[in-house]
Amino acid sequence: MNKTETIGIMAILKEAYPMYYKNKTKEELNTAVNLWVEMFSDEDINLVKAAVKAYLANDIKGFPPVIGQIKNSVYNLTNPGQMTEQEAWGLVYKAVGNGYYNSVEEFKKLPLTIQNVLGSHTQLIQWSQMDSTTLQSVVASNFMRSYKARSQTEREYQKLPNDIKNLIDSTLLKIEG
Repeated sequence: MNKTETIGIMAILKEAYPMYYKNKTKEELNTAVNLWVEMFSDEDINLVKAAVKAYLANDIKGFPPVIGQIKNSVYNLTNPGQMTEQEAWGLVYKAVGNGYYNSVEEFKKLPLTIQNVLGSHTQLIQWSQMDSTTLQSVVASNFMRSYKARSQTEREYQKLPNDIKNLIDSTLLKIEG
C-alpha cells in the first residue's frame, strides 16, 4: 500500500470517526499516514480496505481502529479456518495411533506448526507406548497449550512488516550460524 492509497484509507476512517479526527493537526495526520504507510507497505490496498470495512461493520464502541486491529483483520482474511488446539490434537492423536511403526510417515503428514511443537517423529513413538488415559488427559492438555502458544507466535510473526521479518530472520541466522 502506497501513500496515496493510505490517504484514501485514512479518509474512510476520518469519515467514519469524525469526532476523533476533528481536532487533529495537519502534522498529526501526516504522522499517522506515514506510520500506516510503513506498517502496511507490504499489503494489498484491497485487502486493507476489506479489513477496514470489516472493522467498521463490527465496531460497536465508536473508536477508530489501531494498526494492530487492522493487521489482525488482514491476517484473518488471508488465513481463514485456522486450526484449533482440539483439531490439532485430533491429528496428533490419529498419528500416534500409527506412530509406533510408521512414525516418520505420520510425522511428515502433520502440518508444520504441529511438527514444530512435537519436535520429531520420536515423540509419536513415545506417546504411542503410553496408556490412553494419560495420553488423552495430561499429554493432550500439554500439547494443546504448546500448540496454542506456537500458533500465536506464528500469527504475530506473520503480521509483522517484511523489513522486521527480515531483521529477525537475519538475526536468527547469525545466532544459529
